[in-house]
Order: sequence, then structure tokens, then C-alpha cells
Amino acid sequence: MIHIENLTKFYGDSRAVDEITFDIKKGEILGLLGPNGAGKTTTMRMLTCYLQPTSGNITVKDLDIYEHSLEIKNLMGYLPESAPLYPDMLVYDYLKFVADVRQIGTAEVDSRLKKLADMCGINEVMHRPVNELSKGYKQRVGLAHAMINDPEILILDEPTSGLDPNQIVEIRDIIRKIGREKTVILSTHILSEAEATCDRIVIINKGKIVADGSTDELKREAGSDYIIKVSIMHGNFDEVKDSFKSVPEVKDVILTHSETDLVEFHIACSSHKDVRSDIYQVIKNNNWPLLEFHRETRTLENIFRELTREG
Repeated sequence: MIHIENLTKFYGDSRAVDEITFDIKKGEILGLLGPNGAGKTTTMRMLTCYLQPTSGNITVKDLDIYEHSLEIKNLMGYLPESAPLYPDMLVYDYLKFVADVRQIGTAEVDSRLKKLADMCGINEVMHRPVNELSKGYKQRVGLAHAMINDPEILILDEPTSGLDPNQIVEIRDIIRKIGREKTVILSTHILSEAEATCDRIVIINKGKIVADGSTDELKREAGSDYIIKVSIMHGNFDEVKDSFKSVPEVKDVILTHSETDLVEFHIACSSHKDVRSDIYQVIKNNNWPLLEFHRETRTLENIFRELTREG
């Protein structure tokens, strides 16, 4: 449905998006993940024809963003991180105003608003001013706004940002419901959210795609690699790192936290063999007081950290 090819965006001398290429299928819920400044929002803004790429191309249902931007915009609904709501308007009046801007026929407006109110769970606030709503309800109204023209593609930039855990679950359920009928592209910093909601995940780091697939596929691609988490007292990290070079299966030693008397680090291992006994022997030989020692299960968070960490 959507084909993105060699997409690049510069801001001055800074390359925000660096020749990314991928496809998005019809009816797919795709999660766009990455650290701050990775290029997620810039990619979304180019998808919606809000920004023009420096180079590369996007086609949506065989429509080209350079020649058919208006037609593409009519296929899409977009919710930015901060929902663009008019605070002094009643929710009903605001959504009706958006429907008028979208040139939805008068005969359709009431049935459309009723359907959106049910789907987004905003029936009880339809006649309240927007500025009296909680952040969770504002996000729901923003979702209704994005869907007012019944778009085929819904793009959500950090839809659960700033919400409490209960509100996150509610928005997640709404997105899943929407995903049964539409193609959904969402960015998020909440990895468990992406894992629970998305059919497929694309991880971007420094403007480049570093992973693409379902959570299970990403775990399989990581193969036999695994992480052992260790905390010791009175250790120097450089000495610690050198000491583990004697274990052939150790791929890397990554510092995660350091205080005056405490060193916490992850040991990345590339082997089907369980090398915890070998690693423990290194710790014992160096007489490092051991506070924590366990093998972490493979999670999306592990994979994300490894693919996006500095260095």
C-alpha cells in the first residue's frame, strides 16, 4: 500500500533521515521505534506530505507524493504528539467544525460523529469544553479528529505520551480496534506498547533503519546472542572489560551504571552454550564482591538497546 524508497531529509547540514526504504502493507499496524532524534517524526511528516523529502520518494496506492500530495492527504488521518485542539470549544462543536473543514456532507456528520464517539469512548464528554478534559480524553478527541474523514491510513505520533497506565491501556485498545479496519502507523517510546499493539516494528537509529520485522522475527534474527547482567563492588570497568576477554563467547561488555563503589554492566554473549559458570569464575578469580548476576531473557527492550546504544 505504501512504498518508501531511499527517503532522505536534511535540515541544513544535519541528516535527519538517511536513505530509508521499506513497505507498509494494507491493514498492518506498524510501530516506528527509535531514540529521541532518530528521525521518526520527520519520517511521519514526510509520509503525510507535510514535509518534502530532500531526496527519495513515497508512493501511496501508486500515488506519488510530489504530484499527488492532496490525494494522499485525503487518504490519511494524522495525530501529532500534541493533539491540535481548540481548548474553548465544546468537543461536539470542535469535531463538527473539523468535519466541515473536511467537507463532510451535512447528512453524514451526525452519524459519523456518533460512530467516532462510540469508537473513541468520548460519548460522556461530547458536550464539555476541551480545556476541561484530562490528557487521556484529549488524546481520544485527537484520535476522533484524525479519523473524521474515515481515512484508509492512520498515522499516530506518540499517541500515549504523557498518559497514565490506565489511559495507555485504553488508547491501546482503541488502536487495536481501529487496526481491524485501517492501516495504522504509530511511533512510541514505550517498547511494551509496541510489542503488545503492533504487527510489525521498524527501528530507526540516526536516520537509518536498523531492524524491521515482527517482535518474534527480531528475536529470531538476534539468534543465539543473549545478555548477562552483573553488578559488582570495588571494580574498575576497564579492568573488568579486559578480564572477560578470556571467555571466547563474550562478544562485548557494556557499562550500564557506575558509582564510587558500584559497577553495573551487561555482558553480551554469542553462543548457544550457557557461559555463566565461566563468567562467574572470572569474577571469583578477581575477588570482586558480587551483588547481582543473572541472564536476561530476550525482549524487545534488549534488542532496542543493543541496536541504538551509542558506540
